[in-house]
Parts: sequence; structure tokens; C-alpha cells
Amino acid sequence: MEYSIGEFSKLTGLGIHTLRYYEQEGLIAPERNSGNRRCYSDKDLTWIAFIKRLKDTGMPIKEIRHYAELRAAGDPTLSDRMEMLVQHRQALNEQIARLQEHKIKLDEKIEFYRNEIKRTQNNVSS
Repeated sequence: MEYSIGEFSKLTGLGIHTLRYYEQEGLIAPERNSGNRRCYSDKDLTWIAFIKRLKDTGMPIKEIRHYAELRAAGDPTLSDRMEMLVQHRQALNEQIARLQEHKIKLDEKIEFYRNEIKRTQNNVSS
């Protein structure tokens, strides 16, 4: 199926300006119809969903652009693309570990306050 930029914007949740920016940055390359208007496909929907996931997981636009260039170069770059994703996953795992440590410390502090509140309430009612 083909989508205009407006339809594609609604389907992806990305603004038209964002889509044009992604095109300018080389992240997407929509086809053009006979009137030279952008037309997007279901394949573009899948690709945008992946770009959004990479962004949501903290991959910088510069790296996403490099990944897009490799993707456009085709099968000879499969290993390079996989290695990029392996490295990104490692960075994500490290970030998750740090966040889990922060959560543990917050949980400890919350428990401290719960105990203190109980203690002070017990002292008041005694």
C-alpha cells in the first residue's frame, strides 16, 4: 500500500517535519510518485518503527544514519549491521544495570522513610 506524507505521519506518530528531517538526514528515502510527491510503503512503516525503537533505546541519530547507510548498501553489510546492534545491546545492558542499581537505592530510601514514618507515628500515639 502507498501512503502520502500526511497519512504516513498519522500512521507513524511522527510529524511531517520530522519525516522530512529524517529524509534530509538520510534515514529514510521515500519513493516519489508521478507528481514528485513522497509516497511511503508498508516497508517504510516497518523501517520507521525500527528507527523509533533505536531512538527510544538511546541510539544517536548519527549512528542510526550510519546503520541506514549500511542497510541501503544491502546484504554485504549484514555483519556490520549486526555488530552495530550487538554493541548497542551491550550499551543498553550496561544502562539497564545502572538503572537497576539506582532503583535498589531508591527502594532502600523509600523503605527507610516508611520505617521512620511508622516509628514517629508510634511515638506520637504512645
